[in-house]
Amino acid sequence: MRALALRVFESLLVVFVVASLTFFALRLLPGDPALLILGDQASPEALAVIRAKLHLAEPMAVQYARFCVRLLTFDFGESLRWPGSEARARVLSALGPTSQLALTSTALGAFCGTSIAVLASGPWLGRGSRFLAGLLTALAAVPLLALAPLLTWLLAVRFRACALPGDVDSGPGALLFGAALLAIPLGAHVGRVANASLGEVSRALFLTTARAKGARPARVWFVHALATVTGPVITTVAAQLGALLGGAVVVERLFQRAGLGSLMLEAYASRDLPVLEGAIVASGALFVVAQTFATAVHLLVDPRARAGGRR
Repeated sequence: MRALALRVFESLLVVFVVASLTFFALRLLPGDPALLILGDQASPEALAVIRAKLHLAEPMAVQYARFCVRLLTFDFGESLRWPGSEARARVLSALGPTSQLALTSTALGAFCGTSIAVLASGPWLGRGSRFLAGLLTALAAVPLLALAPLLTWLLAVRFRACALPGDVDSGPGALLFGAALLAIPLGAHVGRVANASLGEVSRALFLTTARAKGARPARVWFVHALATVTGPVITTVAAQLGALLGGAVVVERLFQRAGLGSLMLEAYASRDLPVLEGAIVASGALFVVAQTFATAVHLLVDPRARAGGRR
C-alpha cells in the first residue's frame, strides 16, 4: 500500500507538471496568441474578445494561478472554435473513444504477444520457433506509421477482407481492426520479453518436477511457466503505453475516428487553445492512470515486486 500510495502521488505530480508545461508553452511562444488564433487580418474588436476570454491582459502569474485553480475541476474555459461549448465537454467526449481503443489494443497486444511467446518457447514448433522469434523482432522494429497504412490498404482495399474502418457500415469491426493494428507493436515487444523470460525458466526445477509428475506440455507452459513472466509482461505493457497512445493518434486520423488524437490535431489547426490544453492534459492523465493501474496489478500478482517495495 505504501508503494502504491507513492506511485499515486508521483502520478498526480506528473499530471500537474504536464499541465503547467502546456500552459507556459502555449503562452510564451513568440507573438500575440490572439493574433496566432485569428490571424493578421482580424479586427481590434475581435482580438480584444479573444484576449478577454484567455485573460491575456492579466499578469502571467495571475493567469497561471487561475489555470491551477481551474485544473482542479478540469475547467479550461470555452472553446474558441465552437462558441458556447465548454472545452471540458469536448475533451471528455473524445476521451471515451480513445480509452476504448487503447484498452482493446492493450488486451489484444498482451494476449497475442504472450501466446506467441509460449508457442515459440515450447516444444510444439521445432525450428518454427526461430521464425516466430524473428517475426516478433521484425514487427517491433517497424514503425506503426508505415505499417498501419500498408495493412489497411492490403486488407481493406486490395483483398476486401474487411470493410474500410472509416465507412459508416463498418460497425464494431472498425474498432477491432484499428485496435489490432495498434496492438501489433505492443504485442511484438511483449512477445520478445515473454520469450526471453520463458527461455530463462525453461530448465527450472519446478518445470522439471511438473513434467515428472506427468503434466502435459500445455499445462507446463501455459499454467506453470507462464505465471513467472506475468511481472515482465505487465512492466513491458506499462513501458509501451506512451507509444501506444501516440499510435492512437495515427490510427484515429487514418480511420477518421473521433478521439483525443483527432481532437488535438483539430484544435491545433484552429488554434483552439482551451481545447488543446484540455486534450493534452487529458492525454497525459490517461497515460499516468494507465501506468499507475499497471503498477498496482504488478504489485498484486508479483510477490517479488512487493518485497522490493518493502526493501
